[in-house]
Amino acid sequence: MLKDILKHHNLILASQSPRRHAFFKDLDVNFEIRLKPVDEEYPPRLTHFEISNYLAQLKALPFKNELQPNDILITSDTIVWHNNTALGKPRDTNEAVAILKSLSGNTHEVITSVCFTTTTYEKTLHNITKVTFKPLSKQEIDYYIKHFKPFDKAGAYGIQDWIGQIGVTKIEGSYFNVMGLPVHLVYKTLNDIAALS
Repeated sequence: MLKDILKHHNLILASQSPRRHAFFKDLDVNFEIRLKPVDEEYPPRLTHFEISNYLAQLKALPFKNELQPNDILITSDTIVWHNNTALGKPRDTNEAVAILKSLSGNTHEVITSVCFTTTTYEKTLHNITKVTFKPLSKQEIDYYIKHFKPFDKAGAYGIQDWIGQIGVTKIEGSYFNVMGLPVHLVYKTLNDIAALS
């Protein structure tokens, strides 16, 4: 369905996330993956979704001069927002333990921003999901980190992993957003962009 609507466009996904790759395959659209290194630093004045919006837009910058008229570039960033702090990907085991301890028994927000860029158009949107964890034991946290190595995941966990299955007691909002992409918003926005052209 979406493939027909986008048949005159070239969809570029600038992400190395296997989860985001899988979402685009599930949408049944033709897309290519292009990667460029970006230093994911943001100004300290930014908070909440301003951070993920900024980083999603930052990831689009290296591509702007090479986009063709029929290209649609998609860049994205996910953060975990907890205690007025953005939790990114843990650098090591100790940091992963500290992050999961802070999420244990609490509710946090997962914010994913997606930036759509063409030669004539740029739009950034974000989605927020609230996730509640039961109190996690030290053994559960250690087991998860040892076996699942969540060092590529914001907030040191994947909701689709074991820790999400045994630990998440409540979710308010899009489940797929927590996995890294608000698929319903991406679908709607791609339809909107196609209608403009």
